Amino acid sequence: MASAGNGRRVLIIVQNLPVPFDRRVWLEATSLTEAGYSVSVVCPKAKGYNTSFETLEGVDIYRYDLPIDAQGALGFVMEFAWCFIRSFMKSVRIAVAGRGFDIIHACNPPETFWLLGWFWRIFGKRFLFDHHDLSPEMYAAKFEREDGLMYRGLLFLERMTFRTADVVITTNESHKKIAQDRGGMAADDVYVVRSGPDVSRFKVYDPDPSWKNGKPFALVYLGEMCKQDGVDHLVRAVKILRDDLGRNDVHAVFVGGGPEQPLLKEYADEQGVGDICTFTGRVSDEDLCRILSSADVAVDPDPKSDWSDKSTMNKIMEYMFFGLPIVSYDLTEHRVSAQDAAIYAESNSEAALAEEVAKLLDDPETRTRMSEYGSNRVREKLVWQHSVPPLLSAYDAIFGRFKNPRGSQDKLQVAKDGHGG
Repeated sequence: MASAGNGRRVLIIVQNLPVPFDRRVWLEATSLTEAGYSVSVVCPKAKGYNTSFETLEGVDIYRYDLPIDAQGALGFVMEFAWCFIRSFMKSVRIAVAGRGFDIIHACNPPETFWLLGWFWRIFGKRFLFDHHDLSPEMYAAKFEREDGLMYRGLLFLERMTFRTADVVITTNESHKKIAQDRGGMAADDVYVVRSGPDVSRFKVYDPDPSWKNGKPFALVYLGEMCKQDGVDHLVRAVKILRDDLGRNDVHAVFVGGGPEQPLLKEYADEQGVGDICTFTGRVSDEDLCRILSSADVAVDPDPKSDWSDKSTMNKIMEYMFFGLPIVSYDLTEHRVSAQDAAIYAESNSEAALAEEVAKLLDDPETRTRMSEYGSNRVREKLVWQHSVPPLLSAYDAIFGRFKNPRGSQDKLQVAKDGHGG
């Protein structure tokens, strides 16, 4: 049993999304607070999250402006630098005038905050790396290249982050293997904390037929829409369903924002399927629950790559919570999460994706069986509550380093090996 966190202070730094919109980070922060930790979070501002400071559910949240809209390699470098400087300034403020902190809990992407770990180690702080994503693989998937200065730079930043970390928490066994093989972490220093859904956020409603737009069936996609997410695959699959497979009984609902969302809406019009596709943008939790409660089949069109094959997609568990049978490409971590709640199409083939959707729509018994399996699995194995014990265990381990500093342990090991001076 992990010990209570009374007197333990944590600073969580996240750049990718603001909290509480970043659900994983928010669940970590509130779970630590409930366990008795004092938690502060530094993150950027975004639409709907513009308050510079507020306390929510016992968590102090410090947000900073993000005036840079990163476009291209130079834009990302500028954004990383800006966020690093602002996060450093906020960390000083929290140390001097806020709750203070004993642990820096840094989330990726990007892997730039190891420099904060080195700086604050001078003052006795520890560094925990929250390994959300595989940045080098994501860069390769997004820009279709596995070389160049940017790619090598991401590998360097990842390597330095692992070297700085006292403890790593990561989302699945594939990421843990990366932490060990590429990051040189000991297995005992890497804790798998899966990104399970928070059941308190979701409610299953009666189906609302308006989301089907007059059709018998509704497909649904949920998630931020970036280039590497393959939402264009689903647009083309919808076209194949109608034009090649003769399915005039399907409407597709795309839920979520992201940089590619406006372009994908235009792309659906260009493909001639704009009239059977609804792009909602970001929606409230209630609207999200109503949409997912109304759909018949959920699709995750992430094409297979080194990034997607090793990534746990939150949308998979969220689909399962609402009892939605899933069609996806055949990815390793999709199989780990969904198991028999999904049908796995030939990877990167929109035709195969469309054909599996069509088969599922014509087979209500299979849909019911998959629905029941997924709903039971996510509640019994995958909801966030199952991730809290390993999270607290990771924190017990890193706080144990205050009594037994890693540097002292390393020196002792050298002496034992007979290599000491």
